[in-house]
Amino acid sequence: MTTLSVSGLRVRLGGRTVLHDVGLDVAAGEFVGLVGPNGAGKTTLLRSVLGLVRPAAGRVEVAGAPVPRVRHLVGYVPQRHEFAWDFPVSVRDAVLYGRVRRVGWGRRPGLADHRAVEAALARVGMGALRRRPVGELSGGQRQRVLVARALAAEPSVLLLDEPFTGLDMPTQEQLTTLFSDLAGEGRAVLMTTHDLVGALHTCTRLCLVNRTVVADGTPEELLRDAAPWRAAFGVGPGSPLLAGLGLGVA
Repeated sequence: MTTLSVSGLRVRLGGRTVLHDVGLDVAAGEFVGLVGPNGAGKTTLLRSVLGLVRPAAGRVEVAGAPVPRVRHLVGYVPQRHEFAWDFPVSVRDAVLYGRVRRVGWGRRPGLADHRAVEAALARVGMGALRRRPVGELSGGQRQRVLVARALAAEPSVLLLDEPFTGLDMPTQEQLTTLFSDLAGEGRAVLMTTHDLVGALHTCTRLCLVNRTVVADGTPEELLRDAAPWRAAFGVGPGSPLLAGLGLGVA
């Protein structure tokens, strides 16, 4: 069943078109990777799904409803630099903030909210650090806090914006396993990433993006032809990128 549906999306920022004719469906249980060069519009696509960017045209629906009506069903893990880590707040309170849309602005969280926070902290292995100020955390711990904050909302759709940037390999592997498990439990997971090798090995589908969806398919399908990779990344037939994917000129 399709959980996230994007159709005919066009976005203009600063007087220029950064996305056009974007169509993308993500079903429950899928782990989809958005890959493409810098400036391709990947993060803008995620922000459009969130409703943070108003499209010039097109439609974004979650569970068959427009996003503004079901925003609480979407969890978002931003890039780490977007969070104010110097703000004097504990790990637990940072994760509790992820419940705001379910609780409602100005309302006090209830027992279900506190249980959701504890479950999210346990899921990412941060329960023992719940009282630690977020400013004292390592890079990997900070990333897990952002994931827990998104999971606390109990989302049907999970959006991940470059979740592995700056992380060591063990942390990347732990998070990759977690994201795959979350998809396996029935969530629709959509991730932007520059780690092509990792995406090819872990994602159930890949979308090659460069202002629009250039190609969409399973890793196995997309590794049969260099043409969509060349179109998405703007590289020639002798590119090291293609050679790394096993698609270079023999």
